[in-house]
Amino acid sequence: MTNDPGDRPTGDSGDDDQNPFKGTPFEQIFAAFGGGLPGAGGPGAGGMPDLSGLMSQMQAMMAPHEGSVNWTLAKDVARKTVAAEPDPTPSAKDRAEVADALRLADHWLDSATDFPSGVSTSTVWSRAEWVEETVDVWRRLVEPVAEHVVSAMGNALPQEAQAMAGPLMGILGQAGGAMFGSQVGQALGGLAGEVLTASDIGLPLGPDGQAAMLPTNVKAFAEGLDVGADDVLLYLALREAAHQRLFAHVPWLRAHLLASVEDYGRGTSIDVSRIESSMREIAPTNPAALQEALEGGLFEPQKTPAQQAALARLETTLALVEGWVDEVVGQATESRMPTAGKLQEAVRRRRAAGGPAESTFAALVGLELRPRRLRDASALWGSLRSRRGQQARDAVWAHPDLLPTAEDLDDPLGFGEAREGAEGSAAMTGDEFDAALAELLDNEGDAGKPDEEQ
Repeated sequence: MTNDPGDRPTGDSGDDDQNPFKGTPFEQIFAAFGGGLPGAGGPGAGGMPDLSGLMSQMQAMMAPHEGSVNWTLAKDVARKTVAAEPDPTPSAKDRAEVADALRLADHWLDSATDFPSGVSTSTVWSRAEWVEETVDVWRRLVEPVAEHVVSAMGNALPQEAQAMAGPLMGILGQAGGAMFGSQVGQALGGLAGEVLTASDIGLPLGPDGQAAMLPTNVKAFAEGLDVGADDVLLYLALREAAHQRLFAHVPWLRAHLLASVEDYGRGTSIDVSRIESSMREIAPTNPAALQEALEGGLFEPQKTPAQQAALARLETTLALVEGWVDEVVGQATESRMPTAGKLQEAVRRRRAAGGPAESTFAALVGLELRPRRLRDASALWGSLRSRRGQQARDAVWAHPDLLPTAEDLDDPLGFGEAREGAEGSAAMTGDEFDAALAELLDNEGDAGKPDEEQ
């Protein structure tokens, strides 16, 4: 390629304004894959990119996929990220120790909650197995956000460029899906090195009724504590078993949490101009620079007021789940485990701070998985139990409309006091509660909103 004007086709002045992709993410993407754009100075400059060459190179880089994320690539990247550190297969001893800890945990929890055991099977996972076992739930959580991110890349093209791109638009979507899949894979691979159990982040990621723990990560967590390894394992087993009880016996909760994340994702707004500006400054042949931009929130959704409200509701529900688990486990260990207080504080701090991989995930999809108000929620559940009893505390989970709100977390010790005052400071009896719940469900049915859809 030379700068001889004779190398240009007739009518091409060589000015940058002849390039319809100039100023969009695809100016760099085309150049990276050997496309010659007018004014781009790449191979084959003087016309549109070599479609056959471009397609063959991109097809070699990625396989076709459905949806907005290349999940095959995401899993491969996650597995490779996990493989960068030792990831031993759990031994028979690990399996026996975890099974014993979960059985003892369930026995202790029988005295701390009216919900029966939710554990039908117990298992142990390596980090790679955690990726495989949870990826289907991650797909449901990430796809709504990814759809907006990938479509934003296509929308960044001006109309004339979209017309010229024609059949390339599908491949560009594949490129966006591969880019997003790679980053999701890195985030999940990082999370696999941090999580301790199947429900460690407060969302039901594993199969129903299957309590799972990651012995390699549990041992690494125990090394930083001045507590015996057996106590650490039992305390984490108590938390896992408590999560399983809650999700098993509050039938609407799993769908409610996942639907909240989906609702958050569907309303995602992307700042296309910010993507364009950033992509112009990144050489596509420099993957480290692109990764740094993505981890720094290049595609981070812009939160609208509706998004902020949806996120607040989700964070409140996550806090209530984690706070209930914290309170129930505290009750179960109060007279049995002297080290429980130290372990409770260690877990609280860990959940509040989050890890590096969790921060990467938050920058990628704009969704933070840690409950900011775990302590407030735990205090609320404990106060309710001390005033009205264990049964009344757990009965609040009978319907989503009964759950405490963010405003209730502002005054956790006062939740339910207004109702108690109206009832002469007397706790609602079981029959009274059943009648009130039946009335609530009947009214909801009349409004055409079956309970199954909540």
